[in-house]
Amino acid sequence: MKLKKFKEKYSKKALKKPVKNRKLVDYKWISIVTILAFFISLIFSLFSEIIIPNANSIIAIIVILLFIGIGILFDMVGIAITVADIKTFNSMATKQVRGARLAVKLIQNNEKASSFCNDVIGDICGIISGSAGVALSSILATTFHLNLFVISLLITAIIAALTIGGKAVGKATAINKSTPILFEFSKIVACFYRK
Repeated sequence: MKLKKFKEKYSKKALKKPVKNRKLVDYKWISIVTILAFFISLIFSLFSEIIIPNANSIIAIIVILLFIGIGILFDMVGIAITVADIKTFNSMATKQVRGARLAVKLIQNNEKASSFCNDVIGDICGIISGSAGVALSSILATTFHLNLFVISLLITAIIAALTIGGKAVGKATAINKSTPILFEFSKIVACFYRK
């Protein structure tokens, strides 16, 4: 009985309390990231469509592995941005270490930065590698006189397994080595970044 009254009393208090730090939906960011996703996927698709249909199976496999690798790499960076300790990079930024200020900005905006890396780049690479797999299936079926249906299933399964397995390894690595991953990424991006 006492427990019931206690729960009722404190659940009512909890309902009356105003919610602090409630973030509103950032429609500007959503618009920007949607437009970016469109153009990045357009560029990646164009690259894939130009190279794969006119290439042999080895080149097509390399292109698919490249897209899978880019997806895994950006997934790692997105996780590293989310879990990295800002204090380390603040200390490096005071010593004017190249890339440290950018790393601080990425951590401060980790929701947007990780969304861009994981969702925009990572997901686009997954989609493009899948569509490139369809083109590879067609090439292999024509070249080696294989059943298109069976080879398509196998290629799709291999791409999915490599992507999921690679991202699982990448996430574990990014959580354990977030600082060096983010630092190396920030150093590279800082070469092209202008305030």
